[in-house]
Amino acid sequence: MNLKPLGDRVIVKRDEAETTTASGLILASTSKEKPQSGIVLAVGEGKLDKDGNLIPMPVKEGDRVLYGKYGGTEITVEGEEVLILRADDLFAVYTD
Repeated sequence: MNLKPLGDRVIVKRDEAETTTASGLILASTSKEKPQSGIVLAVGEGKLDKDGNLIPMPVKEGDRVLYGKYGGTEITVEGEEVLILRADDLFAVYTD
């Protein structure tokens, strides 16, 4: 991907929506809820604090993250839908 986020932003590829319920019912495409998790594809440099020091990003490329339901901006890059989010919109990082 030829896209580099600026400042404290990250680019996330959203996980695929579930196609069936826990009981096995198949969901119509209009009733699928968008997932709130995904994989970090690219990370900005971070942001500056009030003294001009760079605050590093809390995530790195390849991390699986959880983010807010209405956070970010959806865009299409090279035919792939991705989200651009601020680091503040990220809630958690999956750990092994």
